[in-house]
This record gives sequence, structure tokens and C-alpha cells, in this order.
Amino acid sequence: MHPPAILGIGAAVAAAATATHAAPAISTYGPLRNRLMPRLAGEGRPDHVALTFDGGPDPVSTPYFLTLLQKYDVRATFFLLGSMAERTPALVREIADAGHEIAVRGWGHRPLVLRGPRGTHRDLRRTRDAIADLTGTAPRWFRPPSGIMTVGDHLAARRLGLTPVLWTSRGEDWTTRTTPESIHHAVTADLHGGGTILLHDCGSTSVPAAWQSTLGAMPHLLDHCATSGWEVGPLRDHGVRRGRREGAG
Repeated sequence: MHPPAILGIGAAVAAAATATHAAPAISTYGPLRNRLMPRLAGEGRPDHVALTFDGGPDPVSTPYFLTLLQKYDVRATFFLLGSMAERTPALVREIADAGHEIAVRGWGHRPLVLRGPRGTHRDLRRTRDAIADLTGTAPRWFRPPSGIMTVGDHLAARRLGLTPVLWTSRGEDWTTRTTPESIHHAVTADLHGGGTILLHDCGSTSVPAAWQSTLGAMPHLLDHCATSGWEVGPLRDHGVRRGRREGAG
């Protein structure tokens, strides 16, 4: 076989492997995910809304969210970056001691699709173990950076005892145009009983001051849920269910 042909076959195999690794990313967004993969979307019991935060812990901003949630007597799930948790162990323990649930975001905010299956497993294991060491409790949930799920993510999560979960509505709270009003509109446009809300409690993975708009939107969002008759809480109380057509995870 001629060298160009060998190179061509090699390139095709590499491309197929990459496509296989990234294939689930196609179905991890929007209405398609919510309809066909309710468990991955975070669909739960109809009288409950799961409140989740990504990207922390951030000593500049996270304490403000903890104070507000305490005022409303609401618990949430915080998806932590391992690198941030390692730098702020006391804040991680404060989140846990306040009764909130702590989950795995990954070690850094780099998309795991760029790491490959082995790198993904190492990343999630490192983060899971760091959280378990700090809190004394092994985390249950995992949400990948940018919400991009891959075959490697699913396999690594399963081996590590983590359940992937994304969201049904999000605040779009990471841009320069973010306001409390825009966040409220973005969340409530898709929010329903059984839904999972994605917000950010820090500026490390978004525009630095955007978290202030998120904080400003929180009272209105919580009031909206109360008026709608929905209890707000962490994923552990949400009753996340599996759909008949849902596959991996």
C-alpha cells in the first residue's frame, strides 16, 4: 500500500474516533435534549425546580449567594471547578455546611472534548476526589464545561459514580449585556415545574461583574417559583428521572 493511502486511512480512523468521542454533543442542547433525554436535561418532579450554580467557588462572589439563599431558606447545587475548590477550601466547606449540595464541574473550564477519554477520566477523578476530601461526601452529579457531553464524559462519569446532568433553562448570565431583567426573562421563558435552572455564582468563567446581575435576579426568580407553586431546591431533592429513549449516562 502506498504511503499516501496509509496516511489517508490513518486520517480517516482518527476522524472517526474524534467523531465518536464528540457525537453526544449534538444532542445535549435545547428542545431535543429536553424531549429525548429528560434525565440528562435535569427533568424532575413537577412540583420542584432544581437551582444550580456553575463555576465557583469564588471568594469574591459566592458568599453573597450563600447569604441570599440563607435569607430565603433555599438550598441549591453548586457545580465546582476543582482548581477553584483547591484554592478556597474553607469556602467549599462553608457551602457544604450551609446545607447545599456540591457537584463536579471539572478541574478547569476547558472543554473536556479537547482532552480525550483518558484525560477526561483523570480530570473528573481529580475533581471528585478533591471535593470528597474537603467535604467528607462523595459528589453525585457532573456537568461538563460548556455543557458539551462526549462519549468519554459518559464513560468516565459512570466509572466514577457520577450522574451527568445539564439544564432545562439558563440565565445567559455571562455576557456584557447581562442584566437582572435579562436573566429573569431568559430563565422564566423556558422554566416549568420539574425544570433545572443553570446560573453562575462567579466571574471566573464569564464577564467579571456579571454575577452581580445574577444576584440581582435571584429574588425575582425565587418569587416567581413560589407564585407558581414550585418548591426550589438542590438536585438531590429533584427526583431526576430517566426517559424511555435516553441512552448513555
